[in-house]
Amino acid sequence: MRLQKAVFSILLCTLAAHVSLQARAEDKPTEEKAAEPFAFADFSWAPGNYAPPESPLATKYFTPELRVDTVYHYSFANPKDNTISGSSEVFRHNEFQLTQLGVGGDFNYKNVGMRLMTQFGMYSTTTPRNDASLNRGQWKLADAYRYISEGYASYHLDVMNGINIQSGIFMSYVGLWSYYNFDNWTYQPSYVSSNTPWFFNGMRIQIFPSDKLKIEPWIVNGWQSYGKFVDQPGLGLQVLWKPNGNLTILGNQYYGTDTLDDNSGKGTDRRQRYHTDDSIMYKYYEEQSSTMGKAAASLTIDYGCEQGGDVNCSGQYFEGFMLYNRLWFAHDHYGLTVGGGAIRNPGRYLVLVPPINGADAFSGAAPAYTANPGDDFKAWDVQVTGDYMPTRNITFRLEYNHRQANVPYFSGPGGVTPPGAINGVGPGSAQGSNPVGSWTPDLVNSEDRVSAAMMVRL
Repeated sequence: MRLQKAVFSILLCTLAAHVSLQARAEDKPTEEKAAEPFAFADFSWAPGNYAPPESPLATKYFTPELRVDTVYHYSFANPKDNTISGSSEVFRHNEFQLTQLGVGGDFNYKNVGMRLMTQFGMYSTTTPRNDASLNRGQWKLADAYRYISEGYASYHLDVMNGINIQSGIFMSYVGLWSYYNFDNWTYQPSYVSSNTPWFFNGMRIQIFPSDKLKIEPWIVNGWQSYGKFVDQPGLGLQVLWKPNGNLTILGNQYYGTDTLDDNSGKGTDRRQRYHTDDSIMYKYYEEQSSTMGKAAASLTIDYGCEQGGDVNCSGQYFEGFMLYNRLWFAHDHYGLTVGGGAIRNPGRYLVLVPPINGADAFSGAAPAYTANPGDDFKAWDVQVTGDYMPTRNITFRLEYNHRQANVPYFSGPGGVTPPGAINGVGPGSAQGSNPVGSWTPDLVNSEDRVSAAMMVRL
């Protein structure tokens, strides 16, 4: 409660300061407007930032945004149920699928604004299944939010280089890669990004002391959750620094109590989660008159743990990294990315649950895949991605991925769906006593696949 009161006290003081500054401004000559944050250079080279320079449909008060992400994936395991396991972006084998259809944009009138972006397509089903909090209480939160990827109100204060107060569902850049594949260097991110939040539901305050620095505290319901896991919120802080057009440094810190209905105790006796996520992105070459126009690299390092109840940070933790190098050719019409990463997550509290017989974050997938304290999980991956970008509004992408784990985790040839699919079989943990007899899912230790995508952003 003290932390919550402190956050709201900061908000009230900020509003009071804004009112005072507006009153003083009426008695003073008009001053030069502060520089727009991060507008001093083009940062579209950085992962998570690629975007067209302007919207052809923009008006004075509304900038629309349209996204279409269509893709074909082929797993060399050739699972017979066409189900791919262990990814937050890749879901079906040997099929054409619509990952996301997004319609929305940004509304602005004076200092008031809002943003809306939908998520029709695979994301509207696959994103909610990774949130266990929606099973605490009533009102079917998955149904309420499944078609919204972003939806928040915003109020801008003309203080320093700007302060934005925003409340609703907003994107998370913990793990660096964007939720939207069009904006990234690859389609499948490495585990550090794929296993960390894509969104938060709550409030954030974006504070810009200068046009090169952002400080952003959050108070949210929890770790990628529509609701709370227990009675405490999650707290976070992002610091983004861009000292020049070639360097970006990003840090995200998080604290929460994100074990569903955790009755292990109160305060410090309850299981608590800590996480730090830190990235550096550097554009080390640019010469547009050459065949290779520019080159950049990114490094992300994560560490976190859970403490309290029946676990401690020495035995239940998350550590990992991902490293990528990106090259652009022919005036940025072609791109080549090579990279990968690795994680270790004893307790498996952040590893995505394989969709065994419909398993999700709430049901779990035991006994085929358990997530008990001490259950180790180590994995690594490498990938090569080639892009063709005839304009800034469209990307054609071809990608190869190899992923490896120390335990059976990926879909094998036999798939993860029992014969008869839903003939009285319960999801996840119920599969051990189902009426189809001795069926077990076919999980394997490695996966190789190819993805071909066509992505549009207007």
